[in-house]
Amino acid sequence: MRLISREDLKAKLDRGENFVLVMALGGWAFRAKHIPGSVSFDNPEEGLKTLQKDAEIVVYCSDPACIASMYAYKFLVEHGYTNVCRYAGGLSQWEDAGYPLEGEMVNK
Repeated sequence: MRLISREDLKAKLDRGENFVLVMALGGWAFRAKHIPGSVSFDNPEEGLKTLQKDAEIVVYCSDPACIASMYAYKFLVEHGYTNVCRYAGGLSQWEDAGYPLEGEMVNK
């Protein structure tokens, strides 16, 4: 499994690199809190219909123990996606670093 660190992900976002950041949790979690620029899908098949197979994709979920991003990573790779990596730290480590978040549960 290819991994990306919190600092490398933040740098990619700051540089405005062309990649797709996918939150692997359900819609309610996405609406509550997500990393800016993220997308979310109602189900894995929706992701397959939307994402390009050669796109650079970074998946994440809530924290290092969350299996949703592991499942999303494996699912995409098994369906022929060639440039996928996982941000294992998830929302918890992103928030702990004081990096920006969006959503209805974000303290403004």
